[in-house]
Amino acid sequence: MEVFGIILSLFLLMFFAYRGFSVILFAPIFALLAAVSQGLPVMPTYTELFMAKAVIYVKSFFPVFMLGAVFGKVMEDSGMAKSIAHAIIEGLGPKHAILSTVLSCAILTYGGVSLFVVVFAVYPFAAALFKEAGIPKRFVPACIVLGGFTFTMDCLPGTPQIQNIIPTNFLGTSVYSAPILGSLGGLIIFIVGMMWLKRRIGGALARQEGYGDHKLNEPEIREDQKFPAWQLSVLPLLTVLIVNYIGNTVAWNTTLLEPFAAMKLPLMVPAVKNVVSIWALIIGLVCGIGLAIAIGVKQMPKGGLARALNAGTIGSLLAIMNTASEVGYGNVIASLPGFKSIAAAMMSLHVGNSPLVSEGVTVTTLAGITGSASGGMAIALDLMAKDWMAWAATANVPPEVLHRIASMASGGLDTMPHNGAIITLLAVCGLTHSESYPDIFAMTVIKTTMAFVAIALYSLFGIV
Repeated sequence: MEVFGIILSLFLLMFFAYRGFSVILFAPIFALLAAVSQGLPVMPTYTELFMAKAVIYVKSFFPVFMLGAVFGKVMEDSGMAKSIAHAIIEGLGPKHAILSTVLSCAILTYGGVSLFVVVFAVYPFAAALFKEAGIPKRFVPACIVLGGFTFTMDCLPGTPQIQNIIPTNFLGTSVYSAPILGSLGGLIIFIVGMMWLKRRIGGALARQEGYGDHKLNEPEIREDQKFPAWQLSVLPLLTVLIVNYIGNTVAWNTTLLEPFAAMKLPLMVPAVKNVVSIWALIIGLVCGIGLAIAIGVKQMPKGGLARALNAGTIGSLLAIMNTASEVGYGNVIASLPGFKSIAAAMMSLHVGNSPLVSEGVTVTTLAGITGSASGGMAIALDLMAKDWMAWAATANVPPEVLHRIASMASGGLDTMPHNGAIITLLAVCGLTHSESYPDIFAMTVIKTTMAFVAIALYSLFGIV
């Protein structure tokens, strides 16, 4: 019965999220439902457990969410994100519609632009190109998912997306952890994903299936529409990457936290190394925002800069509160007696003496349940990072490999149908789950599988 209460709570949360209800409201409701079913009092569970864990997550990662959203919004409203996408798509042309769409998303996300901004920036050009090439529009979302939601999100070393930042906080690693393993995994995802899309689209074209008669959210691109030069537009992305790299490779003063520890403040990290990657990304995003404003402010209408900064800041509040609510929910579930058997089962999963399979299964399962890569990974690492680190030490597994596997596994089952980014993507494209989700699911399967292929590559060949 204890496990049944947890499963019922999870099912209800997934169902309501899929139906479009806010997890900020319903995550605590279903967490408390599960808690009450196992004898925990309602109000202490809400204020001392759910809210406490949610607030810790906000404290740790809000600057990354806020600055990332502001950076993305400035890139979007100045036209620079569209300029980069337009240059790639126009340069490669209709014959390479799939590749150009995937590369556009990949470059923007690896440069630090948020997934949601990438969707809005790339979709109009991708849809227009697919229409010109006679490719069914229903494949556009899968191309965007492959380029923006997979290998550049959490595989490639140094990616400034939150899924690559969270493990640094728990494991004391850097965003460049296991660079060869991550790059190899990312390359395989790209190749296999492209093969799948080309095969599927080739079959549709052989059946003479055209673009389709679509009326909802069809893009209108004016031929006289002007964008900033793409050569200038790409500079803020490079700035984020370069400054982030420098911040992760320079030697930081290891005593920086000591004055604050002396104040008896409740520090969220045990050492400077646990927060260096967050600090580096904050500095990188600030520099990127400053340069993006300097380059793109003239392209904005009067008052546009204030609107972009405000919209990015306000939008980040919704994003982080959604994830924080999922983290609070997961920690309530983890505190219940019924979860102990689930946790024990996950911890018992291993190949040889390695914790990597346990970590991969746990992270991707929780990401799938919550519909959030960052939320699922944060819950898993908060609950089990210390056990995995101890286990890894006995098996001589470097923390950097734990980092990369956790990051890659988070971007697996997170793109289930109730995932907020998937729902937004389909809405922007004017398509339905029944039209486009089968190929999105194929990307999900490829991405999920790759986390375990990476485990095999490390276990067999020691690739780091």
